[in-house]
Amino acid sequence: MTDSRPPMPRNSGDAWVETPDGRRFWGSFGAAGLLAFDPARGVLMQHRVGWSHFGGTWGLPGGALHEGEAPVAGALREAQEEAGVPDGAVVPRAEHVLDLDVWRYTTVIADVADPFEPVISDPESLELAWVPVDEVGRLELHPGFKAAWPQLRAALDVRPILLVDAANVVGSVPDGWWKDRAGATGRLRGRLESLAGTGVDSNELGLDLYWWRPIIAMVVEGAARSVENGTGSVAVFRAERSGDDEIVTRADAMVRSGLRVTAVTSDRELCGRLEQIGAEVRGARWLRDQLPTGADAGVWDTTAEVGAWGVTGVMAMLSAFLQ
Repeated sequence: MTDSRPPMPRNSGDAWVETPDGRRFWGSFGAAGLLAFDPARGVLMQHRVGWSHFGGTWGLPGGALHEGEAPVAGALREAQEEAGVPDGAVVPRAEHVLDLDVWRYTTVIADVADPFEPVISDPESLELAWVPVDEVGRLELHPGFKAAWPQLRAALDVRPILLVDAANVVGSVPDGWWKDRAGATGRLRGRLESLAGTGVDSNELGLDLYWWRPIIAMVVEGAARSVENGTGSVAVFRAERSGDDEIVTRADAMVRSGLRVTAVTSDRELCGRLEQIGAEVRGARWLRDQLPTGADAGVWDTTAEVGAWGVTGVMAMLSAFLQ
């Protein structure tokens, strides 16, 4: 049974924002929604209750952000409140932003890491359903989601990965790395773990949308092969012989599997080999510019940053793609 009345405000963000042309949007601090994608079942869709904005249409679980709340955290919180999305069930991949100056809506694309069944857990839904991707456009969609769907749909086919030549990146900074190669490589892995959490501006990857959280992998060689795996949010490949050959072999398999590979190295010969197999290449300095600095340079705290987002084992994810 659903309540026929709209909910009373629950936080300071629960209010309407009006644009100069008279349009009204929900959320004093903006809003966010979760596009949970399961390749086997499709997209988690919400049939909106009649009293809601554009009631009766289909859209995504989502709602108003709290003051100071990150859009990714808000999208998950709303999805948990409205659809019972379990802790750690999804992993964020990309963000699409509608920016109207006075109001912003962020759609968080997230991959289902642990399949679940949605549960109507508040009065804002008539129905929750997994809808195959090719059938989403046949529904009566919320106008905002309908306008964004073509770009969101295209993004579902894009899976970026950063493949890092660890030896080259570590060696690009004369900080005494030669005294402890494994230690220096471990510090790089830690900063890459932070980057896995914070993500990369889409322009830096030559992609559409606003922000991406690519899969990140690094190839280590020689004495650095003893580096630990860390949190598991960065895949570590250990070269038995040539590090360059290992990078090319890994990149080739990834490209063939459909991943969009951005390899990171400043080695000119290796750059040529990687470009020849279809990988994009960025230099070590480019990566250093992307890495979080200062207080953000430590290992990313999933719980503190985005509430209950889980970080799945990247090696398992890659194994699934490369089968």
